[in-house]
Amino acid sequence: MKWPGLRTLCAPMAVVLLLSGCAQLPSLKGRSQSVAVQNTADTSLGTLLEPLVLAHPGKSGVIPLANGPQALATRIFLANVAQRSLDVQYYIWHNDIAGTLLFEALSRAARRGVRVRLLLDDNNRDIDGILRALDAQPNIEVRLFNPFMHRSWRVLDYLADFPRLNRRMHNKSFTSDNQVTIVGGRNIGDEYFGAGQDFLFVDLDVLAVGPVVQAVSKDFDRYWASGSSYPADRILPKVDPTSISDLSAAATAAQQEPVGHAYEQTLAALPFQKQLREGHLPFVWATTHMISDDPAKGLGLATDNELLPKRLERIFGSPEYELQIVSPYFVPTSTGVRYLAALAKSGVKITILTNSLEATDVAIVHAGYAKRRKPLLRADIALFEMKRLEPGRSSRKRNLTGSSGSSLHAKTISIDHSRIFIGSFNFDPRSARLNTEMGFVIDSPQMARAIPQAIGGNVLSRAYEIRLNPAGELRWLEHKDGKVIVYDTDPGTGFWLRFGVSVLSELPIDWLL
Repeated sequence: MKWPGLRTLCAPMAVVLLLSGCAQLPSLKGRSQSVAVQNTADTSLGTLLEPLVLAHPGKSGVIPLANGPQALATRIFLANVAQRSLDVQYYIWHNDIAGTLLFEALSRAARRGVRVRLLLDDNNRDIDGILRALDAQPNIEVRLFNPFMHRSWRVLDYLADFPRLNRRMHNKSFTSDNQVTIVGGRNIGDEYFGAGQDFLFVDLDVLAVGPVVQAVSKDFDRYWASGSSYPADRILPKVDPTSISDLSAAATAAQQEPVGHAYEQTLAALPFQKQLREGHLPFVWATTHMISDDPAKGLGLATDNELLPKRLERIFGSPEYELQIVSPYFVPTSTGVRYLAALAKSGVKITILTNSLEATDVAIVHAGYAKRRKPLLRADIALFEMKRLEPGRSSRKRNLTGSSGSSLHAKTISIDHSRIFIGSFNFDPRSARLNTEMGFVIDSPQMARAIPQAIGGNVLSRAYEIRLNPAGELRWLEHKDGKVIVYDTDPGTGFWLRFGVSVLSELPIDWLL
């Protein structure tokens, strides 16, 4: 058999590299400038909230949004009542029922004269036409963070510009009239709001009013004006002007779907609306710090001291007696294991809740965590792995990058029952070094105790307890119907999935996870 020569093999690759280098990012010269709208105390939201904020000087009012449908309904409500501005920033936005309804809410607001700024990470597909149509509508401007120039063959951009495109904007915020903001772990999509057919995400946001809203708005301005944020009209192809009416028609159709109808019912019955009008909102008033990465991180230009982990450490401090970590993608690395083990040795009780292999929606990331379980357990750190909450749907395909029936997606850190972090940051190298992240540190014993309990809720019934047997091997304990079932391998998984994760665990890929 005659093998192809080196010249034959290299020619196609040379063509690919040539093509990938042809599409250059456009210039940012002449890009419009704007900042958050100030002096909104006379808006509907401002009129209702200002007396409450003034009654709690220096503190912000926060409400956890753990219920998925209500979390979406609250966003739609805030878009519906906005009078001056909406500043919206997300990592993922799906073209599904939730995504369509929220796109339409932004479009309606713009038609009323509300200025809408939408900043999305460009890691989304199948929404280019919608984004371009929204951007063409008066009062809406769309920008894309770290965009791809090849809209279909994105691999070409990765070949030419991998260091930049491997960095994504993972921030999530939704701010109405510079008076109310929602920050947390949820992206925009049915699965994140508990309405999907294939996922049941356990997720968490926080609604906030008061001084922290100004901090979120200021941070949005930083990202909006950053060197990674490109006007959509310089990236996306033009679309037919009738696309906006198409969006409205899609929203009307979505409302007729069972899931869409359920969303509409949730919006109509949303307690927040009545509580807001009556001034009886169940705020927890606490000193609240907004922390986020410098957007220069998206270009690899942020210094270590400006990264979120360092800022979180400065505000959080070191735990004295208890630390609880809830993270869907927990990849502590060897350095993190040493840090946690040292804390445990000093007497700090550490509990970690993450996804099991059967529950994770990104099994490849599990490889970075799986090899750290034994040293964590040997350090007397308690490990719990969330079960797949829909065991009846075991026929769906799952692989190293596939899906599962459910997944933990909330990201919180609670320290000494006194302070809590809620945001987009995963306890993994990607969040620490590559993606931009944001969140709140809330000085509230009430929330620091309640949130981990709410997410974990009777953790032994919803998660596997991981232990070492006398021989030092892993065991998964399932507490069910008053009995304890012991597994010798990751429950609910097949041999080849476990084998793949085992192989990947041996590779030096933690920095990518």
